Amino acid sequence: MKSRLFVLIFMVSIFFMFSLQSAAAKALIQVGILLDTSNSMDGLIDQAKTQLWKIVNELALSKKNGESPDLQVALYEYGNDNLAQSDGYVRMVVAMTGDLDKISEELFSLTTYGGYEYCGTVIGRAAQELAWSNDPEVYKVIFIAGNEEFTQGSVDYKTSCKQAISKGIIINTIFCGPHDQGVNTGWKDGALLADGTYANIDQDLVTVYIEAPQDAEIVKLGKELNDTYIPYGAEGEKSKVRQEEQDDNAAGASEEAFVQRNMAKANEQYKNSSWDLVDAVANDMVEIEKIEKKDLPAEMQDMSVEERKAYVVAMQTKRDNIKSSIKQLNEERRAYIAEQMKNNAEDNTLGDAMLDALRTQAETKNFEF
Repeated sequence: MKSRLFVLIFMVSIFFMFSLQSAAAKALIQVGILLDTSNSMDGLIDQAKTQLWKIVNELALSKKNGESPDLQVALYEYGNDNLAQSDGYVRMVVAMTGDLDKISEELFSLTTYGGYEYCGTVIGRAAQELAWSNDPEVYKVIFIAGNEEFTQGSVDYKTSCKQAISKGIIINTIFCGPHDQGVNTGWKDGALLADGTYANIDQDLVTVYIEAPQDAEIVKLGKELNDTYIPYGAEGEKSKVRQEEQDDNAAGASEEAFVQRNMAKANEQYKNSSWDLVDAVANDMVEIEKIEKKDLPAEMQDMSVEERKAYVVAMQTKRDNIKSSIKQLNEERRAYIAEQMKNNAEDNTLGDAMLDALRTQAETKNFEF
């Protein structure tokens, strides 16, 4: 009898272990972006605006254990005299989130003024305040960009960088100016203390847009993709408007940014479960039967439950088809751009510095590109 009980317990234990493995957390990348918004940094902010979606698209090409990772981004500004001196001229603009439209919205709202750039303070704040994962397999990284001494402020950057890496958060530093000047003012040392990389960029460089034959169709499909979103709940309509506003912001920033954004909307990292019924149902966040009539868009309020379900399925199918087409065009576009870029010098911008570090470091966490 005891032997049978032992076998039963052993089998249950094995089943439990396999269940835990199958329920393992989805692959995740967490990125904190810390931008200097003092007087001379308008070019840096412009690069962040125009290259956000390019970064998202590159990360979308990564895989871990055969699956695409989730992406969460946080945004801080520092060095702006309009910020409170008592806070070290630092502001958390957006907490760690998967809502990429929110990141875009806030990037386009940033203005420059001042100031005093306290790198140690903003790194310490980001490392302590943000909801970083405790999973050692998650790639956690901070990018800090600016152009003054890394040593400013009452908080020692060495302490902040060491605290960050003790939590598994890598610090990458990006100096806006000559390479040696950044080295001599502490930017390289800050990166080395937290297992990161140091880079220098020209914050005023404007990248050249190479128009690809696929671009017009990608933009057209991106607009059609918006029509598959079904806003629900208190924030639904507001968030739907924000989605369209971020299309306009990207279009106004540059032609390249607009194309990159429309490609990004086809990626798994672009999710809107908090306000879009299609994403919410797909991610098991809501049950259509339990949604109150007032929380649905006007066109769905008089539908039966079965009609509502069918409507969501139809939008999901339409969205999947559009995304598939955009992804195919993206592959063709990447091949075309790569051919055109063969004889061109590499850019030296915020996005390029971030992507170089992201690719190399994520691979140490078993991500493949």
